[in-house]
Amino acid sequence: MRTSSHILNAATNLLGISLLIIAGLHIANASGKTLADEIAWAGVVCFAASCVFSYLSLRGEDPHDRFERLADKIFLVGTATLLLSVLAVFDL
Repeated sequence: MRTSSHILNAATNLLGISLLIIAGLHIANASGKTLADEIAWAGVVCFAASCVFSYLSLRGEDPHDRFERLADKIFLVGTATLLLSVLAVFDL
């Protein structure tokens, strides 16, 4: 079952949320007090890479879907970094 379109949709949404966390911390002048924005930047990189690999999976004809598996793994890492970023905002 091809999940590349679902990964692409979710990764783009979470990419926007990560950027929103970064912007919100900078507007509130809280970026220097916490590591949340640095962690969120790691999530941005993961979600952007996941978007690229899921797009390549949608465009390719690879029967093994190595791009889809890679996009899925990177998406999971990005989700974990987003969770860590939210926890860092609240100093948990």
